[in-house]
Amino acid sequence: MTKRAKDLAVVTVLGFASGLPFPLVSGTLQAWLTQEGIDIKTIGILTILTFPYSFKFLWSAFFDRFSIPKLGRRRGWILICQILILTGMILMIVITPSYLLIFSIIAAMVSFFSASQDISIDAYRTEILKPKDRGLGASFAVTAYRVSLIVAGGVCLLVADHFGWQSALIMITSLLILGIITTLLADEPDGIKKPASLKESFIEPFKDLLKRDKSILLLLFIILYKLGDAYASSLSTAFFIRGIGFSLTEVGTVNKIGGLISAIAGSLLGGFLLIRISLYKALIWFGVLQALSNLMIIALAIAGKSFLLFVCTVVVENVTGGMGTTAFLALLMGLCNRSFAATQYAVLSSLASLGRVI
Repeated sequence: MTKRAKDLAVVTVLGFASGLPFPLVSGTLQAWLTQEGIDIKTIGILTILTFPYSFKFLWSAFFDRFSIPKLGRRRGWILICQILILTGMILMIVITPSYLLIFSIIAAMVSFFSASQDISIDAYRTEILKPKDRGLGASFAVTAYRVSLIVAGGVCLLVADHFGWQSALIMITSLLILGIITTLLADEPDGIKKPASLKESFIEPFKDLLKRDKSILLLLFIILYKLGDAYASSLSTAFFIRGIGFSLTEVGTVNKIGGLISAIAGSLLGGFLLIRISLYKALIWFGVLQALSNLMIIALAIAGKSFLLFVCTVVVENVTGGMGTTAFLALLMGLCNRSFAATQYAVLSSLASLGRVI
């Protein structure tokens, strides 16, 4: 296997590893707590477990500054986070929600180290991939991440329904070992100067971003690029059910399952197209397609309950969204200074989510 193929394979598996813990502290966890009879107020409060994913830039500089002996700055922190996530999941399975306070503290630990793992994996992908491979690497990583969401979300619920929660969670937790093995076999990015102090690792990434030509316009672009997608998708489920009149089964099958498959196809298509065209052209053309795909929503609103148009709308919306996401992630990787990749990628990805959330 060539180094290029190995790096792409590692990035893909780490994308899968990155996605596994998230449902286990969000949707899947909610289902588990609900079946255990935990009251809805408590379940609502525990949605704060996902907060570390939104605020991970606050401690990302720590991962830029310090290295782990013999393992390196990226592989070392990825491995430590993976081991702690695995330990936390084992403890959650053993303790169960019956001991809710201890269980919640351990779940918070899993969430924190999962977000921290994402910081290091994003930085690793940024540093290890050559510029020409960033589009393809982003598409593989996004695809693997989405597959892991299906496994830790939908598949886990199906297994839990038939064999119980312990069996389902043991199955998902065992998959975390795949990420640990991959990290041990991976190459550490070399030739990168790390910050000389913790203060520098906090301050320099921001100074480096802001001193670039037209930096404010660039940051605005990052905030706004996926905003059209957010407008179309934020209330799409309610629109399909209440606005058009499709059943829960139709929406679940077409919009959720079909939409996810279409997004994966779009991510892969975008990655392969980025081998042939420049990132600038990809951002423009994929962005235009993202915008035009919103017209399908309007067409469906005018036409009314048309199942064929519904399927076409979901497919077009998610394929173009997946293409845009791949190009966008390649842009974020390209913008990062490799000395501060963990902090800069965390900041830029947080900015990107800002438009969507607002």
